[in-house]
Amino acid sequence: MKILDNIYPWQLNVWQHLNQDSQKMPHALLLNGRAGTGKYDFARYFSQSLLCANNNQQGHACGQCSSCNWFKDNSHPDFRVLSPEQDTDSEDEATVTKKTKKKTQISVAQIRALSGFLSMSSHRSGGLRVVLIYPAEALNPIAANALLKMLEEPAEGIIFVLVAHQLQRLLPTIISRCQKISMPMPDEDQSLAWLVEQGVKNAAQQLAYLEGSPIKVFNEQLQFGQLTEIWRMLALGRKLEPSIAASCLIANSVETGVIALQKWIYDIVAMKFGRQVRYHMQHSNTLQVLADKVNLSRLFDLQRKADELRKLAAHPLNHDLQMESLLVDYTKIFHA
Repeated sequence: MKILDNIYPWQLNVWQHLNQDSQKMPHALLLNGRAGTGKYDFARYFSQSLLCANNNQQGHACGQCSSCNWFKDNSHPDFRVLSPEQDTDSEDEATVTKKTKKKTQISVAQIRALSGFLSMSSHRSGGLRVVLIYPAEALNPIAANALLKMLEEPAEGIIFVLVAHQLQRLLPTIISRCQKISMPMPDEDQSLAWLVEQGVKNAAQQLAYLEGSPIKVFNEQLQFGQLTEIWRMLALGRKLEPSIAASCLIANSVETGVIALQKWIYDIVAMKFGRQVRYHMQHSNTLQVLADKVNLSRLFDLQRKADELRKLAAHPLNHDLQMESLLVDYTKIFHA
């Protein structure tokens, strides 16, 4: 992931708050808020700034010292990141399982592996060490309890930075031992201004599709190229060729394809009941034509099946056939 060389504009107030008194930095921070607000990027940059040898009066990293260079190379000896992606499969598992199994939890082994790191002194005299945990709600119950013990008896010179999308999934005792920081969601004007600065075209349409998250819009530009073709196929209604469209929908990932279909269905329902579209502003006329021809009972059945397939997206099933079957049903919800 790209290392941010500054914070996002909508995070300025949070940054100023955290850097009011660097001498009173808590031993644990919990950054929480909606997904797609740039919390992880903020946490990485904040960690880099804490470890920087020459950060300025506003707390920003210099970007040039040995500490910053280590950080950019993902080799800083005083920094650890714990995330589900780090957990590895055992050697005796089948190769097919390794390719299809998606890590969703931070294990107790990962937390216990911190013991050696916590017992060491900083590589810079009088310096800090930082542990970034993302997403914090991915801690399994045993791992969460192991982390709690570390938070209850914090090692000297250690700062934990937890990042969470779903605060309600964390142990209340972990929350109580952290300074909780609510990370802001940018408003539409802030999002559009930032996206235009990044050179994103059709930013308003993409922002609507990704529910107001400028970070997701920026990170998924390739996906929008694929979505254009998906929308063209879905606009065909009864005339769509399921066998051709299925491979297109799952080209990026099964989940991405199912979500694309779910959002398309949502807007057909909206048009059917006389409401405005939510995700596909540029296809309002096409969606209205489809809504006029749709059988609501069959549409709701399709919606339910799409929900079921999304739950199975991480399972090693024959997704081509699953998606093709779903699209066959899609062609049948419209009358001539």
